[in-house]
Amino acid sequence: MPYLENSTMSKNTNPFAAFDMSKFAADFDPSKMVAEFTKMAGSMDFKAVDVDAIMKSQQKNLEALTAANTAVVEGVKAVAERQSEIFKTTLADTQTAISKMGDIKTPQDAATKQTELMVSAFETSLTNMRELADMVAKSNSEGAEKINARINESLGEFKAQTLKAKK
Repeated sequence: MPYLENSTMSKNTNPFAAFDMSKFAADFDPSKMVAEFTKMAGSMDFKAVDVDAIMKSQQKNLEALTAANTAVVEGVKAVAERQSEIFKTTLADTQTAISKMGDIKTPQDAATKQTELMVSAFETSLTNMRELADMVAKSNSEGAEKINARINESLGEFKAQTLKAKK
Protein backbone atom coordinates (compact mmCIF):
# COMPACT_ATOMS: atom_id res chain seq x y z
CA MET A 1 0.00 0.00 0.00
CA PRO A 2 1.70 3.19 -1.14
CA TYR A 3 0.22 5.45 1.52
CA LEU A 4 1.83 3.32 4.25
CA GLU A 5 5.24 2.86 2.61
CA ASN A 6 6.95 5.77 4.37
CA SER A 7 5.23 5.33 7.70
CA THR A 8 7.08 4.06 10.75
CA MET A 9 5.95 3.02 14.20
CA SER A 10 6.92 6.42 15.56
CA LYS A 11 4.88 8.41 13.02
CA ASN A 12 1.24 9.18 13.70
CA THR A 13 -0.80 7.17 11.18
CA ASN A 14 -4.17 8.30 12.50
CA PRO A 15 -5.96 9.94 9.54
CA PHE A 16 -8.01 12.06 11.95
CA ALA A 17 -5.03 13.45 13.90
CA ALA A 18 -4.88 16.60 11.77
CA PHE A 19 -8.64 17.16 11.97
CA ASP A 20 -9.41 20.60 13.40
CA MET A 21 -12.80 20.44 15.16
CA SER A 22 -12.81 24.20 15.88
CA LYS A 23 -12.47 24.98 12.16
CA PHE A 24 -15.20 22.47 11.37
CA ALA A 25 -17.50 24.05 13.97
CA ALA A 26 -16.72 27.57 12.72
CA ASP A 27 -17.48 26.59 9.11
CA PHE A 28 -20.63 24.62 9.99
CA ASP A 29 -23.71 26.33 8.60
CA PRO A 30 -26.93 24.26 8.58
CA SER A 31 -28.66 26.68 6.21
CA LYS A 32 -25.96 26.08 3.57
CA MET A 33 -26.44 22.34 3.97
CA VAL A 34 -30.19 22.73 3.45
CA ALA A 35 -29.66 24.98 0.42
CA GLU A 36 -27.25 22.49 -1.19
CA PHE A 37 -29.57 19.57 -0.50
CA THR A 38 -32.54 21.53 -1.85
CA LYS A 39 -30.63 22.31 -5.03
CA MET A 40 -29.60 18.68 -5.45
CA ALA A 41 -33.06 17.29 -4.65
CA GLY A 42 -34.76 19.88 -6.87
CA SER A 43 -33.09 18.44 -9.95
CA MET A 44 -34.56 14.97 -9.26
CA ASP A 45 -37.98 13.87 -10.44
CA PHE A 46 -40.14 12.76 -7.53
CA LYS A 47 -43.75 12.21 -8.56
CA ALA A 48 -45.47 11.54 -5.22
CA VAL A 49 -43.03 13.27 -2.89
CA ASP A 50 -43.30 16.91 -1.94
CA VAL A 51 -39.61 17.81 -1.86
CA ASP A 52 -40.32 21.33 -0.65
CA ALA A 53 -42.27 20.01 2.33
CA ILE A 54 -39.45 17.60 3.17
CA MET A 55 -36.88 20.38 2.91
CA LYS A 56 -38.98 22.67 5.10
CA SER A 57 -39.32 19.88 7.63
CA GLN A 58 -35.58 19.26 7.67
CA GLN A 59 -34.95 22.99 8.05
CA LYS A 60 -37.26 22.97 11.07
CA ASN A 61 -35.34 19.96 12.45
CA LEU A 62 -32.06 21.86 12.18
CA GLU A 63 -33.62 24.93 13.77
CA ALA A 64 -34.93 22.82 16.66
CA LEU A 65 -31.52 21.24 17.13
CA THR A 66 -29.89 24.67 17.12
CA ALA A 67 -32.43 25.95 19.65
CA ALA A 68 -31.84 22.92 21.88
CA ASN A 69 -28.07 23.38 21.69
CA THR A 70 -28.46 27.08 22.48
CA ALA A 71 -30.56 26.26 25.54
CA VAL A 72 -27.97 23.78 26.78
CA VAL A 73 -25.08 26.20 26.17
CA GLU A 74 -26.94 28.94 28.04
CA GLY A 75 -27.51 26.48 30.88
CA VAL A 76 -23.82 25.58 31.02
CA LYS A 77 -22.96 29.27 31.06
CA ALA A 78 -25.41 29.91 33.91
CA VAL A 79 -23.96 26.99 35.91
CA ALA A 80 -20.41 28.30 35.39
CA GLU A 81 -21.44 31.80 36.49
CA ARG A 82 -23.18 30.41 39.58
CA GLN A 83 -20.14 28.27 40.44
CA SER A 84 -18.01 31.41 40.26
CA GLU A 85 -20.42 33.25 42.58
CA ILE A 86 -20.39 30.32 45.01
CA PHE A 87 -16.58 30.27 45.00
CA LYS A 88 -16.37 34.02 45.72
CA THR A 89 -18.92 33.74 48.53
CA THR A 90 -17.10 30.75 50.01
CA LEU A 91 -13.81 32.65 50.01
CA ALA A 92 -15.40 35.66 51.69
CA ASP A 93 -17.12 33.45 54.29
CA THR A 94 -13.85 31.64 54.99
CA GLN A 95 -11.99 34.91 55.49
CA THR A 96 -14.69 36.12 57.88
CA ALA A 97 -14.61 32.85 59.83
CA ILE A 98 -10.83 32.95 60.14
CA SER A 99 -10.92 36.51 61.42
CA LYS A 100 -13.58 35.61 64.01
CA MET A 101 -11.54 32.61 65.21
CA GLY A 102 -8.86 35.04 66.39
CA ASP A 103 -11.30 36.54 68.91
CA ILE A 104 -11.95 33.22 70.68
CA LYS A 105 -10.41 32.99 74.16
CA THR A 106 -11.03 29.43 75.42
CA PRO A 107 -10.57 26.00 73.82
CA GLN A 108 -14.23 25.18 74.53
CA ASP A 109 -15.35 28.29 72.64
CA ALA A 110 -13.00 27.36 69.80
CA ALA A 111 -14.44 23.83 69.58
CA THR A 112 -18.01 25.20 69.65
CA LYS A 113 -17.23 27.78 66.97
CA GLN A 114 -15.46 25.23 64.75
CA THR A 115 -18.42 22.86 65.03
CA GLU A 116 -20.83 25.66 64.10
CA LEU A 117 -18.66 26.61 61.12
CA MET A 118 -18.42 23.01 59.93
CA VAL A 119 -22.18 22.47 60.18
CA SER A 120 -22.85 25.74 58.38
CA ALA A 121 -20.31 24.96 55.64
CA PHE A 122 -21.75 21.47 55.15
CA GLU A 123 -25.32 22.77 54.88
CA THR A 124 -24.26 25.52 52.48
CA SER A 125 -22.37 22.98 50.34
CA LEU A 126 -25.42 20.73 50.12
CA THR A 127 -27.65 23.67 49.21
CA ASN A 128 -25.20 24.80 46.52
CA MET A 129 -24.88 21.28 45.08
CA ARG A 130 -28.65 20.93 44.90
CA GLU A 131 -28.96 24.32 43.23
CA LEU A 132 -26.31 23.46 40.61
CA ALA A 133 -27.85 20.04 39.99
CA ASP A 134 -31.26 21.66 39.51
CA MET A 135 -29.75 24.17 37.06
CA VAL A 136 -28.16 21.38 35.01
CA ALA A 137 -31.38 19.34 35.05
CA LYS A 138 -33.40 22.37 33.95
CA SER A 139 -30.99 23.11 31.10
CA ASN A 140 -31.07 19.50 29.90
CA SER A 141 -34.86 19.43 30.19
CA GLU A 142 -35.25 22.61 28.15
CA GLY A 143 -33.05 21.21 25.40
CA ALA A 144 -34.87 17.88 25.39
CA GLU A 145 -38.28 19.61 25.31
CA LYS A 146 -37.31 21.47 22.15
CA ILE A 147 -36.19 18.26 20.47
CA ASN A 148 -39.27 16.32 21.63
CA ALA A 149 -41.63 19.04 20.42
CA ARG A 150 -39.96 18.98 17.01
CA ILE A 151 -40.11 15.18 16.84
CA ASN A 152 -43.85 15.26 17.51
CA GLU A 153 -44.34 18.01 14.93
CA SER A 154 -42.20 16.10 12.42
CA LEU A 155 -44.24 12.93 12.89
CA GLY A 156 -47.39 14.92 12.19
CA GLU A 157 -45.81 16.35 9.05
CA PHE A 158 -44.75 12.88 7.93
CA LYS A 159 -48.26 11.52 8.48
CA ALA A 160 -49.77 14.41 6.50
CA GLN A 161 -47.32 13.85 3.63
CA THR A 162 -48.04 10.11 3.61
CA LEU A 163 -51.80 10.73 3.45
CA LYS A 164 -51.29 13.33 0.72
CA ALA A 165 -49.14 10.93 -1.33
CA LYS A 166 -51.84 8.22 -1.18
CA LYS A 167 -54.40 10.50 -2.85
